[in-house]
Amino acid sequence: MHSEPTSAPHVLVTGAAGFIGSHLCERLLGRGCQVTGIDSFDPFYDPAVKRANLSEALLDPRFRLVEADICDAAAVEVELDAWRPVDVVVHLAARAGVRPSIEEPLRYVRTNVEGTTALLELSRRRGIGRFVFASSSSVYGNAARVPFSEDDPVAQPISPYAATKRAGELLCHTYHHLFGINAICLRLFTVYGPRQRPDLAIHKFTRLIGAGRRVPLFGDGTTARDYTYVDDIVDGIVGAMETVSQPEPVFEIVNLGGNRTTTLRDLVSLLGEILEVEPQIEWLPAQPGDVERTYADVGRARRLFGYESRTPLEVGLRRFVSWVRDGEQTRAGIAAEVLQPVRNG
Repeated sequence: MHSEPTSAPHVLVTGAAGFIGSHLCERLLGRGCQVTGIDSFDPFYDPAVKRANLSEALLDPRFRLVEADICDAAAVEVELDAWRPVDVVVHLAARAGVRPSIEEPLRYVRTNVEGTTALLELSRRRGIGRFVFASSSSVYGNAARVPFSEDDPVAQPISPYAATKRAGELLCHTYHHLFGINAICLRLFTVYGPRQRPDLAIHKFTRLIGAGRRVPLFGDGTTARDYTYVDDIVDGIVGAMETVSQPEPVFEIVNLGGNRTTTLRDLVSLLGEILEVEPQIEWLPAQPGDVERTYADVGRARRLFGYESRTPLEVGLRRFVSWVRDGEQTRAGIAAEVLQPVRNG
């Protein structure tokens, strides 16, 4: 494995053009890191939106974008040979979404399981001993006990997406055990904020309410989520990077959440207050694969790297609404995405 870097590290970020990935790249560049971002620009949503996400990072000479599929290890390795060795891998790339995974499970297995394995193999071959993996709160399924603890059993995922994320965690443990790769698997709880994917609930609801259109709500509105602002998530990812970079052996599974819950009904009401529009609701049947609630115990993240969720939901939503009103993503063609199905992440 590489020795402890004497300067700011070279970080490989997969899914770099996505919502969380682009925020992380900017944070790392601000810390003086060299960053190689990998993204396939998959058309799950408009690739032009993803390119707009990277507009700031691409201005920095320490950032390099590699357009490649993470499953194509040979293509990725050729690109990595051009710069100094990678010190840390942050693996955010994934085929996302619970409901689409029910329709196309094989595509999810390829990207989320085969792709994660390819990156762990790349790390093994190149002696990269530090790996941070973005897992998901969906692995908890409909767990009865709250808040969700990392020590809770997670043997009953209720969607292919959740199953692939649990598989990724197990693979990280295997590579830690066999090859000594320090790894932290971060279970992310419903992340929101500027650049959030257009198919997710907060983004779609904001645009529908603002346009005076009906908001589709699945179920009776009592399902609840632990919403977490993107800046807080990036704080946690950076903390995990620093933790895996210590000389001691590390393997951990860690929740990153807001440590509070909000029902779907209350979320829509709060967005209506911020937008100063009375929401019009279209009630629809509950969807298969959706969990009833998520709620993170963040004690382990606090102990390991001082994580705290510092952004109250109302503050984060106001920042998100301001970003939507600025119209940055409309210029990238995102307006059409409002017609697509809602996903509550």
